[in-house]
Amino acid sequence: MSFHLPDGAGDAWWFLDTRMTVKADRAATGGAYTLLEFAAPPGFGPPRHVHGTEDEAFLVLTGALHVECGADAFDVSPGGFVFLPRAVPHAFVVSSAEPVRALQITSPGGFEDFVAAVGSRADGPGLPPPSVPDVPRLAAAAARFGSEVVGPPPGVPAPRG
Repeated sequence: MSFHLPDGAGDAWWFLDTRMTVKADRAATGGAYTLLEFAAPPGFGPPRHVHGTEDEAFLVLTGALHVECGADAFDVSPGGFVFLPRAVPHAFVVSSAEPVRALQITSPGGFEDFVAAVGSRADGPGLPPPSVPDVPRLAAAAARFGSEVVGPPPGVPAPRG
């Protein structure tokens, strides 16, 4: 079944300090993939994590990302693409002075369920108010969805002890 979404359409979620807009979910793609448009503020980065069953990729539209995947590191600017295979620890940080806007493809589909479990419906335009992530809640949700939080974002020292 084909479908069309105009600019700005899709279920929008505030997920950590990002805005995730679902463009195509598991149901719409027959389970093949999830496509999200996301925006994140300068300096934002999720904890380093591993997807057990999902590959992930980003196409940067505006802004820039510094991405680390295993031993590899990439600086991704507008028009740049990065593929992050399952079972390899990875993370990114928004490295531009302006927010990043990118497309995220996760395959197979279903990542939208994790976003809904951790996030909340966006209650306005733009990015959510800055917040401190609830890492234990994030880690517990990640485990339910076959992922694992394994460290801090790039550039943030790991806790000692």
